[in-house]
Amino acid sequence: MPPMKNIIPKKITIASFLLAATFFAGTAGYMLIEKWNFFDSFYMTAITLTTVGFGEVRPLSPQGRLFTVFILLSGFGILTYGITAGISFLLEGELGDIMRMRKMDKRIEEARNHYIICATGETGQYVVEEFLKTKQPVVAVTMDNWLSQKLAGLDIPAIHDNPAEDNILKKAGIEHARGLITVLGSDKDNLFVVLSARDLNPSIRIVSQAIEKTSVVKLNKAGADEVVLTDAIGGMRIASVMLRPTVVSFLDSMLRDSSGVLRVEEVTLRQYSEPIKKRWHSAPSARRLALSLWQ
Repeated sequence: MPPMKNIIPKKITIASFLLAATFFAGTAGYMLIEKWNFFDSFYMTAITLTTVGFGEVRPLSPQGRLFTVFILLSGFGILTYGITAGISFLLEGELGDIMRMRKMDKRIEEARNHYIICATGETGQYVVEEFLKTKQPVVAVTMDNWLSQKLAGLDIPAIHDNPAEDNILKKAGIEHARGLITVLGSDKDNLFVVLSARDLNPSIRIVSQAIEKTSVVKLNKAGADEVVLTDAIGGMRIASVMLRPTVVSFLDSMLRDSSGVLRVEEVTLRQYSEPIKKRWHSAPSARRLALSLWQ
């Protein structure tokens, strides 16, 4: 979602500034024209602007009455402008947007053991949707307006800002994150994100996209645990579909499953854990040999 608007909309801010300026000008004007003290001048300005219909504080000179007409007309216009802006603020949903953004900020602040996805474009959307299908906690960081709107529709906690900046990664909870993925539009941007993320959290797992083949080594040196050369992966996949359609069909059906039910999960087992012992005693000799080699 694009950056959150100011808590007070621009129109209301302008109206408040103009009203304060009118109060100041009215008070100063009565002090100069009528030689009144500050309190009487301020009070006269207040009852004039609010049009409450009270009588004059003191008798006014012709110049003072002309000045009062000026204050009355300008103040009425400013108040009307401010009231209209306030009603627009409530009826056009801006207040609801602010409340939703505050709720989103709270979700990001409370995120723990989550994944940070720094993304742009459709590639970023696919990455986020995969995490959503597998019900993994995600905080997205993007400067892409189009992707921000998509993430808002998916109710994904997102920060619309530059993911290469340390303070933005901190806001996304880099210190408490399990992993970070960066799939930005250029290798330079991905490199900056990797450098910042590794510096802020040395133990985090980082996976980066690479567009140029020469960038793979640089990203690895910068701190990426894995670098995916997307063009190469795409080319290999296309060739495999043509040459080995049966072999690829299982993985294709799994990834294309819209319900997200078919997924291969990874579980780490220690060498002599209970599941390994059970499989060892129940497996035929050939499977024992394969299991022994796997260990």
